Amino acid sequence: MSGSLQVELIDEPERLRAALAGLGAGDGDPVGIDVERADAARYHRNAALVQVGVTGRCVLLDGVRLDDLTELGAFLADRTVILHALENDLDPLAAKGVYPEHLADTAVAAAILGLPTGLRALLDEVLDLALDGDKSALQRADWAQRPLTEEMITYAASDVVYLPALWTQLEQRLATTGRTDWYAQEVTAIRQRSARNTRSWTRVKGAGRLDPRERARLRAVWEARESLARDHDIAPNRLAHDEVLRALATDPPRTEEELVRRSPRRRTLLRRYAATLLTALQNAEHVPPEPRESDGRRLTERDRSVHDALRRARTGVAEDLGLEAGVLCPSRPLLTALTSDPPSGDALCERAGLRPWQRDLLAEPLWEAYLRAREAEEPADEPADEAG
Repeated sequence: MSGSLQVELIDEPERLRAALAGLGAGDGDPVGIDVERADAARYHRNAALVQVGVTGRCVLLDGVRLDDLTELGAFLADRTVILHALENDLDPLAAKGVYPEHLADTAVAAAILGLPTGLRALLDEVLDLALDGDKSALQRADWAQRPLTEEMITYAASDVVYLPALWTQLEQRLATTGRTDWYAQEVTAIRQRSARNTRSWTRVKGAGRLDPRERARLRAVWEARESLARDHDIAPNRLAHDEVLRALATDPPRTEEELVRRSPRRRTLLRRYAATLLTALQNAEHVPPEPRESDGRRLTERDRSVHDALRRARTGVAEDLGLEAGVLCPSRPLLTALTSDPPSGDALCERAGLRPWQRDLLAEPLWEAYLRAREAEEPADEPADEAG
């Protein structure tokens, strides 16, 4: 390691408190946090490594050997915790007993400011700091392996030690541009979304095209797979891919062996749980059909033209603000909103699920675009017959 960066790897619980105290972070001082996960094959989020850093110092907590990090939670209680894309780290931290309260997210701040959201590009842009190392290779590395390589240790530490300084700069820019409240609304929305369980059988690709009886089967087999995956800590798609579930719902098998053959890979694992999945499919024949969801009326060509007009209006506002269009407002919610035939710009924004800062910016231009596009698509009146 470079002499300018002090890194300590902790894999024994009795060393944890002293190592955190050695960071030298006072009460209320910002602390960078990141998590390297090793859970691609698992249902539950798993922190293989938790990095805790301030300028020049980093403590790496070995999540493979340390099951309980509540001591870290106590250390962070009165400090601002700086993360980059916090939605990726909250669950694995919670699994270790860490529930940081005072959070800041440099990725969200960057998006609100129209800056690059990738950490390395952002550090280069804001702090004029170029980091070494093959990022893509290290992101794919097996973080559960021990010992960690020197390159992995350097990469892990560099992900956190610059976060406090980066946040200081971004916080100032948010205040200068009057976007602090925009940022706060986005972080609140992310934390609320992270606290909800958004997993649902309706998110299986193609579920909306199935008929009601097929949807009932899909729900039953998805819920059975979910229960198995959760109880045995297996990634759901590793047990049976969504495509396999959809195929089982449209053409249910009669035997366990037939069910297993529907999966083109990982049949050994699926065979272990085939009986439960087959029973779920069979029981689904005796429950009421699952009606299709409706987000509004069926799409028409005029709807698509209106949607294009809304997206163009949204993009124009975003460009004026120096924002990515999807940060200001994703495209799909606009489609959902227009098919509900909103009576006003505020209603259109509300039905698109926009937050107050987005509504303030978009209600008027979206409504004007909506009305113009609908008028342009209205069929012309038939000319009246002339008298005489």
